[in-house]
Amino acid sequence: MKFRTIVRATILSAASLLPLHAACAATADETGEAEAGAEAGAAADASADGAGDPTQPDNQIIVTAQKIEQRETDVPITLSAVDGKQIERLGVSDLDELSNYVPGLNIQEQSANNPGIVIRGITSDSGSSQQGPRVTLYYNGVDISRSRGSYQAIYDLDRVEVIKGPQATLFGTASAVGAISLVSAKPRDGFSAELSGQYGNYNTTVLSGFVNAGSDVLAGRIAFEWRGRDGYVQNLAPSQKDELYSQDQLGVRGSLRFRPNDRLTVDLVGTYDRQRNGGTPFISGTYPTPAGPANPFGDADLGGSPYSAQALGNNQLGLVRDVYDANLTATYELTDDLTFTTVNGYREFDSAEVFDADGGPAPFLEFAEIAKGWQFSHEGRFSYADPNWRASFGWNFFTEKGHQNVPFSTEEVTFLQCLSELFGATGPVPGAPCVASDGSVPVYDMIGAGLRQAIPYSSVFENRGENQSYSLFADTTWIPMPALELTAGARVLIEQRKSGYVTNVPNSVLTGAPLVPGQLDTGGEVFTARRSFSAVLPRFNALYRVTPELNIYGTVSKGRRSPVVSLGARKAGAEVVPNYQLIPEETVWNYEGGLKFASRAVFASLGAYLQKYKGFQVTRTVSDPNDPSGLPVGSSITESAGSASNFGVEAELNVKPTSWLSVFANVGYIDGGIDDDAANGIFAGDRFRLQPEWQAAGGFTVDYPIGGGARIFATPSVTYRSRIFFEVPNKANISQGPVTLFNARAGVSFADDRYEIAGYIRNATDEDYLLDAGNTGGAFGIPTFIPAEPRFYGIQLTARFGG
Repeated sequence: MKFRTIVRATILSAASLLPLHAACAATADETGEAEAGAEAGAAADASADGAGDPTQPDNQIIVTAQKIEQRETDVPITLSAVDGKQIERLGVSDLDELSNYVPGLNIQEQSANNPGIVIRGITSDSGSSQQGPRVTLYYNGVDISRSRGSYQAIYDLDRVEVIKGPQATLFGTASAVGAISLVSAKPRDGFSAELSGQYGNYNTTVLSGFVNAGSDVLAGRIAFEWRGRDGYVQNLAPSQKDELYSQDQLGVRGSLRFRPNDRLTVDLVGTYDRQRNGGTPFISGTYPTPAGPANPFGDADLGGSPYSAQALGNNQLGLVRDVYDANLTATYELTDDLTFTTVNGYREFDSAEVFDADGGPAPFLEFAEIAKGWQFSHEGRFSYADPNWRASFGWNFFTEKGHQNVPFSTEEVTFLQCLSELFGATGPVPGAPCVASDGSVPVYDMIGAGLRQAIPYSSVFENRGENQSYSLFADTTWIPMPALELTAGARVLIEQRKSGYVTNVPNSVLTGAPLVPGQLDTGGEVFTARRSFSAVLPRFNALYRVTPELNIYGTVSKGRRSPVVSLGARKAGAEVVPNYQLIPEETVWNYEGGLKFASRAVFASLGAYLQKYKGFQVTRTVSDPNDPSGLPVGSSITESAGSASNFGVEAELNVKPTSWLSVFANVGYIDGGIDDDAANGIFAGDRFRLQPEWQAAGGFTVDYPIGGGARIFATPSVTYRSRIFFEVPNKANISQGPVTLFNARAGVSFADDRYEIAGYIRNATDEDYLLDAGNTGGAFGIPTFIPAEPRFYGIQLTARFGG
């Protein structure tokens, strides 16, 4: 089998100009991404060809952004790649921390149930089953973008690739603004194992590791991570067992690789992810606590509701979440030039999160979100390569079904007293505050004093989604000369979207009407609506090798966010009927260009982009009982804000002046937002949600041998992010100013890397800053604030076995 032919034709294109560096090839050999085609095993030969060549760059990562193995330099799109070793050196433990080091990427993990993923200032975070994502999150080649099921721990990863700009032919229609590809470490022949233990402040305890064993025909790998931590926000409510933002997380992954011959590679990966985390600290900016006036960075008093167990499913604030994932990838090399790859995945999630939306001690706005769903995807792809052409053709089928169920619980007199106070009206108990200055709740305390009876109230609304998509895609790259590559491709899409909506809303005992403004009772009837759509999404790329070290590239591509079949309820006379609204598709044309440079000691990239949006979709929280969506106050709704534009520049630099020192820095600038046009209404001129104007990171790694099989290492780093707004329309009080964080990891390794001891610190200056603001409480005029992580520090011990 002539694997070298494939490697030279499809990976290097112009091997005479840019031979593959041994270190990069070794990385590819260890992971052998079957999803990319015939690259599994090919890197071993490439490694043999290039091993020991001191003239080649050793600070690049082999990536599969274009479904083939390539050096970063040779990919004619803007991407950032971080391998598992760099993740370890930085001491980051989650994707949100990692995003601080990737220009143009910002990930907000309000909870494992509610991650917000932002690429170039464009956010994908809606939990609605009716709405499609903007950013594709890929796990071992499978789309896992549904928000409530997308959180994935980053233990035992080979690399993370962040591909920016629309990439429909490569990553599907959900990649309207980009994609994040998580690639787990794959089994390899031989025996190796690792066990790591970590302990830090807030009783942070982490135990992780892997065991790998097998031959070049059959190999297996089991990896795991258990993470526990006390909450960093104290909850004064005596009814709650755990502090806020405590963690109890477990991830387990099993992998098998089967290679019966040189032509066939089969990978089977199964993953289980579990969270039993403490509640999200939605801290009121309005209501005091027994510890003092409202303070987003002080203690909280979130007691939930005494009726939560019955109405919300749990009397404790927090998240209970389980995710099951299975992935089967097979690659068969039909000829030296033609390869077939199939990627198949099934993912199922079941989550229930109870939260106190008013942020104060009163049983006023108590909610839960119960999200369940499953998805299945199948893709087949033929890939062809010779010295002058690369081409791929394939198909994809994706189907999902899920629902988002939102129960609400309160006590009627307390609710009406607090709501009346917000609107300057007189409540059921004249003169009594919702929350007194000492943090007590006078109206509710009357129940305990025997002065009145409790009047519990609960309601629920649920949105449902069933979505299928069918697509054909093709890419062709012409290589008329070793220095030039021209690519054109397109995806043709047909999708079917079905939405459902149902409520159970009893009337209030006191008012004789639904208690929450805007809630309507469908009487248990499930309203449904179905629509079909089609689209064609092209991309065009060019790459020119100016010198053996310098490449320039340009790309034009179109992205699309699916239309939303939005369904709620409305009144037609005395009858409650479906309220159907079609939110048109969001489209974006993306134009970008840049250069990439790679020498023995330097890797650098510089890119600029311009994006023009039509029908830009925004997510806002309903605050008007008569909102045209027909959804109750506190619900999230998607609608079109009109046109939008995005201009930005991104730069990355990695320098390795000596064998023991490497330096890295990156910066991203974004000037974007909703166009300042009167036709865009209240959103005109607003910056995008969670979009910083500037983002930067830098640091260095010292890895110095001190003799006797020992070495010392250290990676101090700093990250910066300018002001972000948490909502549109933008509000100064619902924003976070510039944030600068200092982090470090350092230690000593001995016995030829068999044992290691390291210390780490994150947010070394213990800076107070907000993770989020506004939230559900903001729709009722009482915004809540979520404090971001304080200073974390600890020690880590690692032992490695085998080769």
